Amino acid sequence: MLSDVSGQVALVTGASKGMGRHFVRSLADAGMKVAALARPSAELTSLQAEGAFTIPCDIADPTAVNAAVADTVGHFGRLDVVVANAAIYRPFAFEAASDADIRDHFEINVFGVAWLIRAAIPHLRATRGHMIGISSESVRMPFPMLATYAASKAALETLFQGLRDELRSDGIRMTILRSGNVKGGSGGANWDAAATEAFYRKIVATGHAAMTGEPASPESMAEALLSVIRLPRDISVDLVEVRAAREGMPDGAKASSA
Repeated sequence: MLSDVSGQVALVTGASKGMGRHFVRSLADAGMKVAALARPSAELTSLQAEGAFTIPCDIADPTAVNAAVADTVGHFGRLDVVVANAAIYRPFAFEAASDADIRDHFEINVFGVAWLIRAAIPHLRATRGHMIGISSESVRMPFPMLATYAASKAALETLFQGLRDELRSDGIRMTILRSGNVKGGSGGANWDAAATEAFYRKIVATGHAAMTGEPASPESMAEALLSVIRLPRDISVDLVEVRAAREGMPDGAKASSA
């Protein structure tokens, strides 16, 4: 029987846009109390109307992360579930990559998660809680021009793998949710136009566009997350990969293919 999660406290990073926003809604609809973390924006503030406790936070800043976790526990009195969703990805030819292109992916996608886990461990130990890291299908089949992103997500998965046994005696479950392509993501909003065009041409040519399939809905991915959280407490899912079921390709790749 799936567990009742109503009344539990969840913290979600990257909560203001894309899948993170749907994660917040899905957990709140299940009766959970949700702390929503993201950089300051009108989108983050608007989650207050949906019942979330919003905390402006730069996940790459360990001091800000420590404070956000402390604020969550101070507000709700406990912490049961942490969803490490915040991430960046942008396509670029590696040869032409700037220092910032490479560094930013690891500052947010790896170090940011490390700061979050470290801050959350004492509170998750108290509740025998659950840490979930959002990864990507690109770990298994790295996309050209997204190699740095795939490498950062592979590092995330290895970190979780090592911490499973380290924290198992504390009753803390560590799960990777490896996501496929999802509709409505905000990651491409600030992509360089020329790099974006080159990226879609490249993944059509290599077959990655067809591999990823027709993008799934963010609502479906949020249901997958909730299902993992609601599993009985005597079992743990180390890794679940949830990918698009339908044939197709991302919209940008369709345009490039045409």
